[in-house]
Amino acid sequence: MFKRGSGAAGDGFARILANTGWLLGGKGVGAVLSLAYLAIVTRTLGVADFGRFALVLSAANVVKALVSFDSWQIVVRYGQPHLTEGNGDALNRVLRFCILIDLGSAVAGGLIAAAIILFFGNLLELGPGMGVQVWLFTMVMMITIRSSPTGVLRLFDRFDSAAFAETMIPVGRMIGAVAAWILMPGITGFLISWAFAELLCAISYWYLAMKVGGNRIGNWRAGRALDARRENPGIIGFLTATNLQTSLSSIGQQVAVLIVGAFVGPAGAGLYRLANQLANSLTKISSLLSRSIFVELARTSTHGKEALGALFRRTNKLALVAGAVIIGLIVTIGHPLLGLIAGKEFLPAYPLLLMLGVSACIDLIGVSYRPLLMATDRAGLSLRISVVATLLLLGLQSALLPLYGTKGAAMANILSSLASFTMMGLASRRAIRG
Repeated sequence: MFKRGSGAAGDGFARILANTGWLLGGKGVGAVLSLAYLAIVTRTLGVADFGRFALVLSAANVVKALVSFDSWQIVVRYGQPHLTEGNGDALNRVLRFCILIDLGSAVAGGLIAAAIILFFGNLLELGPGMGVQVWLFTMVMMITIRSSPTGVLRLFDRFDSAAFAETMIPVGRMIGAVAAWILMPGITGFLISWAFAELLCAISYWYLAMKVGGNRIGNWRAGRALDARRENPGIIGFLTATNLQTSLSSIGQQVAVLIVGAFVGPAGAGLYRLANQLANSLTKISSLLSRSIFVELARTSTHGKEALGALFRRTNKLALVAGAVIIGLIVTIGHPLLGLIAGKEFLPAYPLLLMLGVSACIDLIGVSYRPLLMATDRAGLSLRISVVATLLLLGLQSALLPLYGTKGAAMANILSSLASFTMMGLASRRAIRG
């Protein structure tokens, strides 16, 4: 009989804590640096230009989220059996299949970005000559999609290497922000800085993935990449569901900034994005836990429902405590932190920070729900819930923005997070019982 806190669930929970610890270490460095480079950007650009900068970043992230796939989950989900069996060549075909998908995503993203700039450039208020720069920045975002090497590192439990590679984003942005502040203090300079950071991070991920994988990821010329579809039944359905869920989640947040910009202008969008970014920085543990939890739930699912249920319950308790602590931090230090980072002109963003922080903490408390549904082959159900939650977010924003401005947009986030939390929670408990 399985005993609570021991065996598969106990080992899995210990690995979740260890792996999340590595990721938090990297994100801790990133959080400190992000405060510094955000201060440089906001104080250099001011509210209006920072709003335009935020709109460009959001548009690029919308395109990236729309076309990119969470292929790291495919590497973990379908690579794990091949790794266990010692079939490196089959694992390599899964990896090459994911790389092909990422390359196709980059091409599609470039075409979509060109169309957005051509037809909607005026709405973004980019200014003369900015269209080409924005397209080039978006293309850098596309070619630096690093989900496949991320999957390799997580498959081999090298969260320490992944954490190191991830720190290259804030390190690159910090270096670039200082350089832009001195040499090119404008939107163009900071776009170049952000592009540099993306390239640095992608190069680090691929170098570490190849070093960690070595001979264990098989021969790069063994068979065709498309053979992975036949060798791994269900991979296409899983791929589609993960892509749509990731896209909906990211698009919901990024489109929100664009909607705010359309209603209240670049300055309002800048305040909203700054509050959203700070709230997400304080709740970054949510995404880190999600990555660790998915890997362990996928493993523990082979040990039976009792082990899976015990691990699920323990991760829920951990997320609840983390959410409560972070809400306390936002209430106590949020206002002075906002003034310290961005200056007095950004202090009107504090009510937004508070509401978006509550929304992000609701997502944190339910962080284990989606990984559980994915690990128990309920990706389709998880996708349907994500569709409903995203449509609810965008619909509520469109309805509340004209009435309450940016505060209405933030309130829409809370309501959609509560709806998603409720639906995901019910579905997860049925999955455990079923």
